[in-house]
Amino acid sequence: MSNVKLVNVTEEIVRGLVSFLLHGVEYQTFCHCEQCEMDVNAIALNALPARYVASNKSRDAVFKEMNTPENIREINKQIIRALHIVDRYPNHS
Repeated sequence: MSNVKLVNVTEEIVRGLVSFLLHGVEYQTFCHCEQCEMDVNAIALNALPARYVASNKSRDAVFKEMNTPENIREINKQIIRALHIVDRYPNHS
């Protein structure tokens, strides 16, 4: 069995940005439970194209390709949309 595994570069970027935003002052009052954070990730990722790779070299190339102002703007737009949805309709008790 090899150590090769699929990685969704979009997911890595979204999860990092969601974590960063949730720890900032703008979203202090947002619920920080694991369920809400995962719901934000899921909603944002469902609105964005997946970019799977199977090697670190490919990951670096795709990450660099995705790291443009236009792509980051769209990713942030989808994350903020997801934050508003989860804030309005939390999926926990």
